[in-house]
Amino acid sequence: REVRTQLSDIMKMLKMDVVSCGAGGEWDIVRKVICSGYFHNAAKIKGIGEYLNLRTGIKCILHPSSSIYGLGYTPDYVVYHELVMTTKEYMQVVTTVDPYWLAELGPMFFSVKENYGRESTNKLNKEKAEKLELERKFEEDRLRMLKSKHE
Repeated sequence: REVRTQLSDIMKMLKMDVVSCGAGGEWDIVRKVICSGYFHNAAKIKGIGEYLNLRTGIKCILHPSSSIYGLGYTPDYVVYHELVMTTKEYMQVVTTVDPYWLAELGPMFFSVKENYGRESTNKLNKEKAEKLELERKFEEDRLRMLKSKHE
């Protein structure tokens, strides 16, 4: 709650509109922002419930208190806030991420190997279109903010 209040105050000070991503189901934006800050703590699934940190190679597992733990499936890629070392190395504060985000946000550490078949080409085209649409929306928001400052 405190973080939300701080962000809200900053946005009001900058005369920005407070818009929730929850109503429209745009949670990928939030997960991508989290990924941008924690890409160095990215892990890929190795086995049943077991992950491998992509940078250090440390084996880790989801903490049983994690909401992802009880999903019924294990995501292929995750980022986490911290490792708690007990009898095993448990990841805490975990969210799923898209591996393309890792390559985009941490290109000095990650890359995506593609089999350039029909399916992967379609996915790349879709992602490019989504990225262009997002950039267009950001530009519209920026122009709207500039316009409102001049009024």
